[in-house]
Amino acid sequence: MTHLVGGGVEVRPFRIDVPEEDLADLRRRILATRWPSKELVEDRSQGVQLATMQELARYWATDYDWRQGEARLNALPQFVTEIDGVDIHFIHVRSPHESALPLIMTHGWPGSVVELLETVGPLTDPTAHGGRAEDAFDLVLPSLPGYGFSGEPTELGWGVGRVARAWAELMRRLGYPRYVAQGGDVGAGVSDAMGRQAPEGLLGIHMNLLVTALGGPQPADTEPERAAAAALAEFQATGFAYFLEQATRPQTIGYALLDSPVALAAWMLDHDTDSYYKMSRAFVEGQPTGNLTRDHILDNITLYWLTGTGASAARSYWESYGAAAVAAVAAQPPPEVSVPVGFTTFPGEIWAAPRSWVGGSYGTLTYFNEVDRGGHFAAWEEPALFADEVRAAFRSLR
Repeated sequence: MTHLVGGGVEVRPFRIDVPEEDLADLRRRILATRWPSKELVEDRSQGVQLATMQELARYWATDYDWRQGEARLNALPQFVTEIDGVDIHFIHVRSPHESALPLIMTHGWPGSVVELLETVGPLTDPTAHGGRAEDAFDLVLPSLPGYGFSGEPTELGWGVGRVARAWAELMRRLGYPRYVAQGGDVGAGVSDAMGRQAPEGLLGIHMNLLVTALGGPQPADTEPERAAAAALAEFQATGFAYFLEQATRPQTIGYALLDSPVALAAWMLDHDTDSYYKMSRAFVEGQPTGNLTRDHILDNITLYWLTGTGASAARSYWESYGAAAVAAVAAQPPPEVSVPVGFTTFPGEIWAAPRSWVGGSYGTLTYFNEVDRGGHFAAWEEPALFADEVRAAFRSLR
């Protein structure tokens, strides 16, 4: 039942129940795909490879079962509440341990709350996963505005800064006077913004993508720095297409993303080299890397399709990283992050940031670690390792 929190604001329970006709329409559209000819190279340098997409489509249309993914989500407490005119969908799992620290964790693009699901158990109930009760979290997993089951903004201004303010309001509304925040990809941008805004009650942040590296040249004096600089340059030269399109013309790509499920899937797979090849192997070779299984990958893609959020999710890049947003930051640079910062570098990240880069961006860095596996979708790919890092990063703030 709907319940009221401070000020009479509604928090409504939420449950997913996709009509069967929507799933039948999805399968029909997949089977009706018009395929391009095969790429003329042996790698991904021309884009997502035909063999990968044809095997993904075959599995999606014939073997994949959305109802299993739907059940995974419905097994967790889900809610919706309106903040600043937009309905925000979120998963809220309270820990069985009384000393749990509240944590709001933000997904990115092309992700969703699906990429965070396997971390719920280790973070909320660490004793059941080889951890200690004193490392437990009460976990809040919101869907970004315009993503998943959250509402689409109907006015301009929903960049990462506004999302950060909405998250602070969400945590206040849920009755958490002190909490921490974590994010990767777009979620790292939101967490960075929260650290700069320093809302009352925010104790610290943890990230696994150095979003500040996109703001200008970084030091390249040591071997780790040169490797990170080369990876960033390679991304900007050969892998930046999705970022540029979504930051400048999200509406244009949105027509394809809303009309063709295979186009949507290809667009979402074509994110970064490391994660692309891992996902490709899951379909073509049947060999998942960590938790990046065929079914989990398709849970995420299908969520975008069924909610019709391909265009609105892409639009979030225009809001946060488009020309107007960049000009606004240049005109009025944001304050420095004033809360403690934790950071974990995963080796398969688009640019695996060295400690010197992270420390140069965040003078309040209190935790840094480089781990030996995992990539851009760290929580999704290596949930146990990711949970260990989140515990370690916030241990001193309890």
